[in-house]
Amino acid sequence: MNTTEIFLIAMTIIFTVPYMIWRVGRTDHYAPLVVVQIITGILLGPGILGRLFPDYYSFVFNPTVVQSLNGIAWWAVMLFVFIAGIELDLSQAWQHKKESGITAGLALGVPLIFGALAALVIQSGVLGTGWYGPKASPWQFTMGVAMSCAVTALPILILFMEQLNILRQPIGQRILRYASLDDIAIWGVLALILMDWARVGKQVFFLLAFAVLSVVFRKLMTALAERDRWFASLIWLALCAFGADWSGLHYMVGAFLAGAIMDAHWFNQERLDMLRHHVLLVMMPVFFLSTGLRTNWAVGGEAVFVAAALLLVASVTGKLAGVHLAGKILKWPAGEASAIGWLLQTKALIMIIFVNVLLDKQMITNEAFTALLLMAVASTMLTIPVVAPKLARMKELLTRSA
Repeated sequence: MNTTEIFLIAMTIIFTVPYMIWRVGRTDHYAPLVVVQIITGILLGPGILGRLFPDYYSFVFNPTVVQSLNGIAWWAVMLFVFIAGIELDLSQAWQHKKESGITAGLALGVPLIFGALAALVIQSGVLGTGWYGPKASPWQFTMGVAMSCAVTALPILILFMEQLNILRQPIGQRILRYASLDDIAIWGVLALILMDWARVGKQVFFLLAFAVLSVVFRKLMTALAERDRWFASLIWLALCAFGADWSGLHYMVGAFLAGAIMDAHWFNQERLDMLRHHVLLVMMPVFFLSTGLRTNWAVGGEAVFVAAALLLVASVTGKLAGVHLAGKILKWPAGEASAIGWLLQTKALIMIIFVNVLLDKQMITNEAFTALLLMAVASTMLTIPVVAPKLARMKELLTRSA
């Protein structure tokens, strides 16, 4: 077979297997399609499929096909992060700045501390060696793992709240405020971790150029008709991603910045929602597969699972503790902090994107990446089964705006 035919076999597998698992298994209650796609990507990776059927794996996922899939995955994830940046709305957070600041700060800060402690345990060697990336210093590894535990996946959170029918209700808007503030902190910390003092001049130049060009771009966008804004925004996305990658910050940092300086009201909201839906439907499954191809169990299967369990405990308990502390300070009714905390601990997608960047920049190894990926999947699968019955018992929570 030629490369095109093998590539199409790979694409058929990517779209068929997770869809059949999701549809036949009716997994929506604990694992929406996007989570099934992530799990399928892991199953199709070298750690499982590659070990069970090495000849088949090497035939279908040969280097040429993988490189072609990576190209689609790069553009898919850039678009997804770009849309997440556009959808950030900090005006509501500013109107409720005290409540939003306390909740978002504790919801990020406490799991960050718990995650740092888990990273120190992993660094101690008690779970073996092979977790550090070759270009990571101890503080970069610790901060990367800690922030992975503190992340809230804003796009997946939106999908979950749509599924629970609370997105447009006051409780949904409150949670979006908290998650939006944390989202900015996540990308800021990532930029700090990736600061390369050998290339700091390039990075400063990129940030200054981005600041100047953002002003020009915003004026241009307000002058354009909406149909032209879509094309201009894609050009802007590609340029910002290139500039960030050229400077050493990574193209996904540039993609997020490109969207963050844009206003959602420049676009028809239904079309923007449809774009996000189509990116998830048509392109992101390829990213999930390419993510799964990076998983590795070489450090020892048991050690990877133990590390994943440790990170899961740090992530979930840290997030719940932080939100419960915020609830005590703000005098929330009983049970409210628990429901909000479980929603905010949703990890998949943004956290997976975050650790992909760390792996690309050799801050973590494939083994650490695998443990973090397993943690992200497990935490996300816990969300709906835990939150749905809580919300059913707390009808008054849905309409409380602060």
